Formats: sequence, structure tokens, C-alpha cells
Amino acid sequence: MEIYGTETHRIIHGDALLAMKELPDNSVDLIFADPPYNIGKNFNGHKDRWATEEAYLTWCYEWLDLCVKKLTPNGTFYVMTATQFMPFFDIYLRKKLDVLSRIIWYYDSSGVQARNYYGSMYEPILFCVKDRDNYTFNTSEILVEAKTGAKRKLIDYRKAVPTIYNSEKVPGNVWEFARVRYRMNEYENHPTQKPIALLERIIKASSNVGDLVMDPFSGTFTTCFVAKELGRSSIGIELQDEYVKIGLRRLQLAKEFKGEKLEKEIRTFEMEKMASVGNYKLFEEPNGTYIHGEH
Repeated sequence: MEIYGTETHRIIHGDALLAMKELPDNSVDLIFADPPYNIGKNFNGHKDRWATEEAYLTWCYEWLDLCVKKLTPNGTFYVMTATQFMPFFDIYLRKKLDVLSRIIWYYDSSGVQARNYYGSMYEPILFCVKDRDNYTFNTSEILVEAKTGAKRKLIDYRKAVPTIYNSEKVPGNVWEFARVRYRMNEYENHPTQKPIALLERIIKASSNVGDLVMDPFSGTFTTCFVAKELGRSSIGIELQDEYVKIGLRRLQLAKEFKGEKLEKEIRTFEMEKMASVGNYKLFEEPNGTYIHGEH
């Protein structure tokens, strides 16, 4: 297990279970956990598949317990998993925390989701706190347009003085954010990258400037990246080298990793664009990757 960065922003390169055991209890203000879903995704050659569902849930319960221990007494926990496993998470966590909201992250899809059943176009998120009478929730930071008041100008006649409905409101529990696509500026080479906008809402709502935010399965380190942008401290835990490199680069914590210069991967359409303007040549390497250089 190796640690990179500073006291303000730390990347722990290692297993999440082992790493969290080393952290002080009651020390993290906000945890966002987006673990492997046990649905067969390929994470840089590592298949997201346990031998049995029971084995997956046993593993999950272990890290869920650790997350609960690491939260401060007024801390907040957001956790995701596949739709088929979220009921188990919900039942397990409601014995340890207060589940305040069950959120649906909805996204559209340009492709065919399924042909013989209803395809999944959402991912569930639990919003939990240790103390329902004492937790952070910054309402004014996350207000969205209330169409009834802002656009339709409907009047609430139930009030003593009839008044147009508010033009802003706290978001409901169905959130529509686009999935991260290949051509988006924020795209990184990872199969389950979460959008910046999703993490912005979570971190703005459930933490304050200077608070400590942790992501035990950091992947592309979007949680830590957003935390840094918003003036929070962060701890990101990640097992795989390729994703640690993304985190070190995105958080600007290092320019090299094990002798390799850290640069964002150039996407196919970017290479084509550079080639078309005549400033670059493309060379195919034996391993199938590309490099570019000036004429």
C-alpha cells in the first residue's frame, strides 16, 4: 500500500478494505462509494465478477461496516450499486444509519438497451446519515428550477395571500445527468466513470469547505477532483495502477508515476483532427497505441 499527495489530498494505492482499516474512526465528513457492481464489467483486464452473489455481498458488508466506522458523528454516506443488489444494501444499512433518500440517477441512452425485457436506464443511490438530527445539507447550494413557478407561473391559492409558486426548489430524488461519453472533455478511460455534475451536487449538498471527503473505490477520481475544486480535502483509494495514474494527473499531485510521464490519453477523434491540420504525424506502435509528433 502506497500513499501519494499531501495531507489535504491523499491517494492511497491499495485494497480498500486494508486502506480503510488504517484510517481513524469518526474522521470523514462525507463518503461516496461506487464499488464494483458484480455484473462482469472489465476494469483494465480485471473482471467485476464474484464466484457467487453471497460472496459479493459478504465483501460488500465488510467495506460498508468500515465506511460507517470512518464517518464523523454528523457524517453523510452516499452509496451506489447495481439495481439487483441495492435492496440488500438498503436493508443492511438501515440497521446502522438513517436512510434519508433513495435516489435514482437517470440517464438516456442512444443505443438499444434490451430487446426481450425492459432495459436499465438508471442507477440507485442511497443517501444516509449517522444522526438525522445533526448532519450537513446545504439547501441553497443545490437549488434547481421549479417549473411550476419559474415557467408556468401557477398560483398557490391555499395561502392567505395567493402567491406564485417558488421558482427554485431542492432537487427531488430522480436526478437526470448524462453519462460520461467518449467525446466529452471530462472523459477518462474507465468503464463506469461518474459525471462531474453528479458529484458536484452530492459534495455541495453534504459537505462544507474544509471538510474531508472520501471515495474508497476512486476509479477516475472524479469525487476527489470535485472535492478539490470545491475547497474540500479528499482521500481516494484505488487498487489499480492505471486508475491511480488518472488520479495523480487529475488532482495535479504528480507529473510522473513509476517513471512514466502522466498525460491524458489522446482519443481517436483528437488524433484524426491533429493529423488533418497537418501539424502532426501519427505512428502506430507494436502494442497498438499511438503517439504523435510535430513534422
